[in-house]
Order: sequence, then C-alpha cells, then structure tokens
Amino acid sequence: MSESWSPVEQTLARLVSWDTVSHRPLDAMAGWLADRAEAAGMSVERFESEPGKVNVVATAGPDTAGGLGLSGHMDVVPVDGQDWTTDPFRLTSRDGRLLGRGTCDMKGFIAASVEALATMNLSKLRRPLVLVWTHDEEVGCQGSAHLVAKMKALGRTLPKAMIVGEPTGFQVANIHPGHSSIRIACSGRPAHSSRPSLGLSAITLAAEVLGVLDGLAEDLKQTRAFEDVLPSPFTVMNVARISGGEAINIVPAQCVIEVGFRPLPGVRFGTIRASLMERLAPAIQRARYQGGDITVADIQRSEGLCTAPDAGHAHLLHSHATTDDLIGVPFATDAGNLAELDCHPLIFGPGSIDVAHRADEWLDRSDLARTVDIVQDLVYRRCIAA
Repeated sequence: MSESWSPVEQTLARLVSWDTVSHRPLDAMAGWLADRAEAAGMSVERFESEPGKVNVVATAGPDTAGGLGLSGHMDVVPVDGQDWTTDPFRLTSRDGRLLGRGTCDMKGFIAASVEALATMNLSKLRRPLVLVWTHDEEVGCQGSAHLVAKMKALGRTLPKAMIVGEPTGFQVANIHPGHSSIRIACSGRPAHSSRPSLGLSAITLAAEVLGVLDGLAEDLKQTRAFEDVLPSPFTVMNVARISGGEAINIVPAQCVIEVGFRPLPGVRFGTIRASLMERLAPAIQRARYQGGDITVADIQRSEGLCTAPDAGHAHLLHSHATTDDLIGVPFATDAGNLAELDCHPLIFGPGSIDVAHRADEWLDRSDLARTVDIVQDLVYRRCIAA
C-alpha cells in the first residue's frame, strides 16, 4: 500500500483484498473487524450460522436506552464475466476514485466506521454504541435473518437509532421493498418421447405454473403505494430461472422454476405466498392425480422497510445529507430484518447504487474521508453529548 494513502484508505484496501463473494467464507474478514472493534474498546460477539459464515456484533457504552447502531454487510457480489480494467480485489486509485469490488457496496462504509472509532475515546460514551457487521446480505439478507432469530431468542434488541450504510449518495432513505424468493419444483413421469401418453411432462406442468405466476404478477401490480418515492410502486415479481428435462427423447421428469418477489414496504411475503398456493391448488391437484407433483419451497426471505418519517434520529443525518427529503430505494437491505429487533433503521451511506455490482465499482476518495467525519459526528452527538 502506498504511503500516500490515508488510514481509512488502507483499511478499505485491506477489506477489499478479502474475496468475500457470498458463496465463500468470510470469517477472516469478520475476525479482523472483531479485533479492530476490541482494540477500540468494544465488547465483541460472534454469531456463526455455519462454518465460515459469521455475524459480528460489537458494543460499547452503558446499557441504557437510546444510543446508536451502525450496520453493514461484509459480503460482495461476484465478478465473474465482468470486464474489469483492474484487479477487483486490489484497491486501485484512478482520477480521485477508489476502484475495487465492494468499495461502495459496502466496505467503504465499514472501513470509515472502523477508522472513525479508532481515534475516539469510547470510554466517554453516555449511551450505547453498537456495530452490526453481517454476512450474505447479497444473497437474500441471510446473515441478518440468522442474527435476528438468535438475538430474539436471547431477548436482545438494537438501539432505536440504527443506520445501515448502503450506498445512497448521502441521501436518507426510510423505505425499501423486501426481497424473497421461492423454488417451484414440478415432478412428472418420464417416458420414451415416442410414447408421451405413458408419461407426464414436468415442463408442461411448469407451463401451467407460469400461467398462474403471470396472473399473480398482474394482480400484484394493482396494489400500489409509495408512488412518490419508489420507481416500481407495487410488488415486483421476477421469474428468474427455469431448468428442466433430461434428453430430447425423454418426456421430462423434472422442471424447476425460481421466482423472486419484492413486496411493497409493509406487505408481508407470507401473504403473497398464501395467495400463490391458493392459485396453484387446482394445478397441484391435477398433477398429483396424474402421478406427478408441484411443490413450493422458500429459498430466502427478507422483509421490506418502512421507518416512520419522524424517526427520532433522522435529524442527525440531515446536516450531512444532500437533501432534507427522505427517499425510498428500490433495493432490499438488512434494515428490513433488523427492524424486527425494536429499532428504526434508516439507510444512509457513501457511493451510488448505480455503480454497485458492476465492473470497476468505485467510491470517491473524498466521500470515503467524509464518511469518517460523519460517523464521528453521529457517535458524538448521539452517544457522548446527548
């Protein structure tokens, strides 16, 4: 690392160097972040969901009401098939930008938080400060879902004032849809393709399922809300993947459809799923009568976010935000799950979602430095001066 790079840039370079694409372990990065939190004077808990997958929760200050929580996810999306002009896992500076996978989504916010606290005297905290670093957000907020379940079982909550540092270009977001996905497995009866009457085509069953899904998608569009803040002010459904069949001369025995849903804030996915099952019931009955089946399994589930506009800590961010208006964002975050721990998350962070997940993802160097100052100001005003 060049000596001309600031401490926060060196920290970001360290975080980027860990290939934490969601299907890989990230316990090395999690362990390093845990060590940094402990070095800053925080108490650290590790919530492991499976080998290599761990959430880190660090706390400091008295066990009182109020306080502040900061959250970010440690995993990143893949780089396969993308036309990078740099090594995606080596931080590179170019024209005032820091390039690398995860720079804006969202290792930049994590790096800024780490360095902000490194120079603060946390023994002066009068209210609690909590850091929540999660795994596998990019594949359905799985880490936060596991963490919420564990903390609920322990009777734990998070500070009311919770900030999730996703890239919003320093705008404050209080609304986003959820993101849940299911796998629909259609099972038929194989037969020689010259005698199709002896079998049952799983792909034919899947075609009927697709028709049901199309009808559900159209009906979901009829319920609209948040039209002034969301680009798609209805529950979005996406038939994302379909695979089936074994050979050209075999009546297909299996066909699988994977479907994603982004429910409107305030709409529980369980309600949508129940409607789907009711609509599929006739097709399921016919399939079983013919010796086949149609089954539906959840892949993942993360809830939407709808934090009240008058959330008590929104004013803390307005002095740092590019606008006083609260916005909605179209992507899901850990905030929807974390809200179940009796907190009121807001989404606010450096960088643009428009460059996230793309080749040559970048974060402005000045925005990274600015985030360090913002985090220090938030901690001081919420946890020390309050």
